[in-house]
Amino acid sequence: MVLEAVLFPVCDGIHVNRYGKTEDGKQRYICRNKACSGKTFIRDYSELGRLPEVKEQIIEMSINGSGIRDIARVLKISSTTVIEELKKKDQQCNM
Repeated sequence: MVLEAVLFPVCDGIHVNRYGKTEDGKQRYICRNKACSGKTFIRDYSELGRLPEVKEQIIEMSINGSGIRDIARVLKISSTTVIEELKKKDQQCNM
């Protein structure tokens, strides 16, 4: 039996538990770290726009002056995904 450590991608915490499955059968996990307040994640996303690395690139490219369509074309994601991520970041900054 081989055990593989699962790390939460935001806080790199090791206190994660299985938390059911998605509609397409992928395993969902929840972070038990109190700072994360019960956020869930999936290890293998099928959509590129949901990857944490891509979300960071959206913000970085936006700060550097790239337009929405340019970001979508370079990262091979939907322009709607770019807009939604920028809206989320704006709401976090206004709090």
